[in-house]
Amino acid sequence: MSDATLHATDQNPDDFAVQIADQIESFLVAVTEVAKGDEPDSAVPFLLLEVSQLLLAGGRLGAHEDIVPDERYEPDMGPEADVDELRENLARMLEPIDVYSEVFDPYEPRKAPVPARISDDLTDVITDLRHGMAHYRAGRTTEALWWWQFSYFSNWGGTASASLRALQSVVAHVRLNQPLAELDGLDTDQAVGDETLEFEAGQVMVKEIATPLGVRPVP
Repeated sequence: MSDATLHATDQNPDDFAVQIADQIESFLVAVTEVAKGDEPDSAVPFLLLEVSQLLLAGGRLGAHEDIVPDERYEPDMGPEADVDELRENLARMLEPIDVYSEVFDPYEPRKAPVPARISDDLTDVITDLRHGMAHYRAGRTTEALWWWQFSYFSNWGGTASASLRALQSVVAHVRLNQPLAELDGLDTDQAVGDETLEFEAGQVMVKEIATPLGVRPVP
């Protein structure tokens, strides 16, 4: 299945693989467009919507029975496309709220939160999704679905969920007129706990991030 036939009219739109591929491609295109920075005022709400829709596809993959690839060994897809420029563009656009605190496994007790970046998360997810899309476009539909399902469980599902929680929190803080805690000086190479996060956090008034990030408080 080539690029030209990805959305061919003879494909059954009710087919599971077609629906998943369409949702994933929509996410890839949308985030790439957001990262260009042409409409920064709508960036956060748009990313919130796109990540939410992607996780619907992920949930469908997660609920599906195990998908077994046609071949025992995955065909070599060649080098992965570079995402550094995409990551840098997202980080620059999201700078006021890019770093957030995350707990990797909610079922692992007494794990302290660690800093993460929305820009890193989104490009990490995109790398996984593009890998599967390369299989899909080459006509290896089962291989694509297997990869998307496997990587949903092993990486991009949790990563997208974490970034969704961060994006939802930003929008909620702004719309509810609640100040945001800025992780001033905190970076992703630091291991921090609750007390450190509290110490590092400074109050940032909603008005300082609402306009440039495209969200407005409730009147």
